[in-house]
Amino acid sequence: MRIGELARRTGVSERSLRYYETQELLRAERTPGGHRDYGDWAVDRVIRIQALYAAGLTSKKIAQLLPCMRDTDGGPSAIATPRLVADLAAERERIDRTIADLERSREVLDEVIDAATG
Repeated sequence: MRIGELARRTGVSERSLRYYETQELLRAERTPGGHRDYGDWAVDRVIRIQALYAAGLTSKKIAQLLPCMRDTDGGPSAIATPRLVADLAAERERIDRTIADLERSREVLDEVIDAATG
């Protein structure tokens, strides 16, 4: 599929898809005319990349992680290094702290709303 089709199917801009290529997160074959050509696998890859960005990971960390993630057949394509696992655990702890902070903020807002309406 061409880049426009991949963008449409994933909801990600063509510009972002080109960026993913420069960061070595995504690769495309080239047609004889020089156009990018992606396989159906690229849809899942882009969705996975988006989820990892949403989790707060950098493109560098995502590039390290993608080869270790489960393929569609259920098996990892590479084994994560202990360093990468430690880095990911630290990212998870950061996310947990952010969630806890947001929950506290929500509780404060609930108290203010209750006081304002009560």
